[in-house]
This record gives sequence, C-alpha cells and structure tokens, in this order.
Amino acid sequence: MSRAPDTWILTADCPSVMGTVDAVTRFLFEQRCYVTEHHSFDDQRSARFFIRVEFRQPDGFDETEFRSGLAERAQAFGMSFELTPPHYRPKVLIMVSKADHCLNDLLYRQRIGQLSMDVVAVVSNHPDLEPLAQWHDIPYHHFALDPRNKPAQEAKVWQVIEDTGAELVILARYMQVLSPELCRKLDGKAINIHHSLLPGFKGAKPYHQAYEKGVKMVGATAHYINNDLDEGPIIAQGVEPVDHSHYPEDLIAKGRDIEAQTLARGVGYHIERRVFLNGGRTVVL
Repeated sequence: MSRAPDTWILTADCPSVMGTVDAVTRFLFEQRCYVTEHHSFDDQRSARFFIRVEFRQPDGFDETEFRSGLAERAQAFGMSFELTPPHYRPKVLIMVSKADHCLNDLLYRQRIGQLSMDVVAVVSNHPDLEPLAQWHDIPYHHFALDPRNKPAQEAKVWQVIEDTGAELVILARYMQVLSPELCRKLDGKAINIHHSLLPGFKGAKPYHQAYEKGVKMVGATAHYINNDLDEGPIIAQGVEPVDHSHYPEDLIAKGRDIEAQTLARGVGYHIERRVFLNGGRTVVL
C-alpha cells in the first residue's frame, strides 16, 4: 500500500452506529470527490468504527467549506475526523545511539521518495552517527546522557522537538528508556523498533541468548512508545525463519535487516494516516 501523491486523505472514527459508512461516502459523492481508496473496520469488542478514504478533489474544491460541511454531518455520529492534503510531508525527528542500520535505511527511503517525510533533525546520546546525518545535510544534536541527571538531557531533546516542529519521533535503535513524562508528551507520536524473539530474551546480547536456545525465528516489532518498556501499541511486525546453521553473528545480521524493514513499514503506515489507536491496540487500514 502506498499513497498517491495527488490525493487527499480523510480518516475518521466514531462509535459503532448504523450509517457511518454512508455518512462519509455520501458526503464525498455530494462534494463530487472521486474516491481512489477506501478501507473501514468496525471493532465489535470496543464498539468503534474506523474509516480511511483517499480521494481526488473536483475543480473549485474549497477545503474550508468541505471541513465545515463534514463537521456538520459527522456531529450526528459523534465522529472525529482528520483531513490530510496532497503532497503533505510531516516533519520527523529521529533518535539514535550507535547502531546505524535503521537511520541509514530511513534516510535512504526519504531521499528516493519512498517515505514522504522531512527529517528535520537527528538526536543522539553518542556522537558516532553525525557524519551520516551530515552527508544527508540534516542537523545532528549530540546530547550526552548523565545517568544522574536524565531529565536535563530529555529537556534538550524536547526543546529540539519543539524548535523543529517535529510531528513524529522515530526511535531508530535509540538505546535509552524514555521517562514517563516524555512518553506522555509523545503519546501516539513516537515509534520505536526492537527485536522480537520467541521466547523473549531481554538484557544483554539477546541474539546470543537466542542462539544458545536454538531459536527458529527472528523478528522485529515497530510500536508506539508508552511507559511500559517495549509494550506499546503494535504497528507492524516482521519475522523470518532461522535454523541451526545460523550463528549469533548471522542472527544479528538478519535481525538488522528485519528491524530496518519493519520500522520503515511502520513509519510508512503512520505518515500515510493508516494507523488508528484503539485503546492499547491499533487498527491499520
């Protein structure tokens, strides 16, 4: 799935009631908008309805008038909606430590136009990846972490987020746990990537632990951050089989590839407005 560059995106959600699909699609028809993609989902357990529509506007399209008319139609359904214009590119801040595979992949996909976003800054607790950011002409901020005063470092990070107007923060193998306060500020606006190994191997050298147990699958999970370490709402996951011939170094290499691919897919879903938060879960349309 990828968004056409000349389409608007309409996303909406509301309680599950009769007529929700019609409320959106009939309004688009009345406004002479041509629908190019449409997905919806009704969650029976949470009793909430979700819809995402891409459409091309007619000649003489008036965004203000469109929003006003849709708001009036949506009010009867308790529906909230977002309208994203064509060619929209969110401002993104990427946080890293020393591993470069996810950062390099994201910057490459931005450069070739696969991810329609503008990376406005890279922030790190180490100086190692500054040359990579400089090669892409992106500002790099190195904020060394003092374990005795972590809030001071996070305050600098937050200042960069505010100064750049970043709408999305990507933790591209940023090897620090964010504070509950920063997690709250970034709720629904920050995506993390981590390895997914079954059973779970936490702590140092997870791939070496997995090798010792004869793991048969390696994977990665992209998720929104929250105050529970690596347990936020999941956006995308990737997995590949391995066997006895894979040594720890092989598992690490395969894990790097899956992490980069899964993170890029999760970021793509987010910037194309395909992800809805539904309690502690996500709906991806």
